[in-house]
Amino acid sequence: MASTRDIQRRIKSVGNTKKITKAMEMVAAAKMRKAVEAVLRTRTYAHLSWSTVLNVSQSLNSKDGFIHPLLAKKDEVKKVGIILITSNRGLCGGFNTAILNKAHESVKKHKAKTDFILIGKKGEAAFHYHHYNIAADFHKNDIALEIAEIASVAKMVISDFLSGKYDKVMVAYTDFVNASKQIPRVKQILPIEMRSQDEFLGVIEKEGHPKTSNEFPDTKDEYTFEPDPKEVLDEMIPRLIEVQLYQALLESNASEHSARMSAMHQATDAAGDMVDELTLFYNKARQASITAEIAEISAGANALKNK
Repeated sequence: MASTRDIQRRIKSVGNTKKITKAMEMVAAAKMRKAVEAVLRTRTYAHLSWSTVLNVSQSLNSKDGFIHPLLAKKDEVKKVGIILITSNRGLCGGFNTAILNKAHESVKKHKAKTDFILIGKKGEAAFHYHHYNIAADFHKNDIALEIAEIASVAKMVISDFLSGKYDKVMVAYTDFVNASKQIPRVKQILPIEMRSQDEFLGVIEKEGHPKTSNEFPDTKDEYTFEPDPKEVLDEMIPRLIEVQLYQALLESNASEHSARMSAMHQATDAAGDMVDELTLFYNKARQASITAEIAEISAGANALKNK
């Protein structure tokens, strides 16, 4: 049985851990608020920019059948590039595990040779373990401040797609729903397909439920291009890819800080419960020690009387 001194040391140690986890929870909460504000500021623009490119592309297809190279679907998918967004640090519950598992499922689903482009340090160790090929590794800030942070990634994947290195490019990220719910997703960004807008980034949450494409009126406007459609789309589509990747990064950052805040809150509660249990155990041990001392004194007194 542990001595009361050992139990006191344990109580002090767990108490110090509780203070640390509480401080980390508060820091994560502050970062989460900033990250969520950034997500909410850009969601509408991300969705509407995607909607605009869809409408422009549909308008062109209906006129003369022109298909931009970044919209052209390959007949056979031989090689896939996946942009994987993870955190730089741990202590965020199952955040990284969930997105890594989702990316692993995507690899098995496509059954094609896959390269990974990593954003965040936690992805590297995991994918070296699985012996996946890592094509590039980009630095990730805790709070994404501007779209320029993702521009080099977008430029790289667009160039690789146009050169034929990849037949499909996807992004694996964690979608922020609310502080207690984050959903890992793998989305295709190249080639840009004419599918439901719900399948892409920039979906807006409304009262806890994803906003569907029906809530965004689809326009069938006619467009006039100057100087010509190809030049316009050459400038427009790469900007769209940057916006979509930037939105994915913002969503992942908000999800990471939310997951860390939740994990640290649970750790703080667990430490508090452990302190309570140890305190009760300490009181019982102390009471048992006092009782034993009293019994010894009583036994000694009785022995003296009997002499």
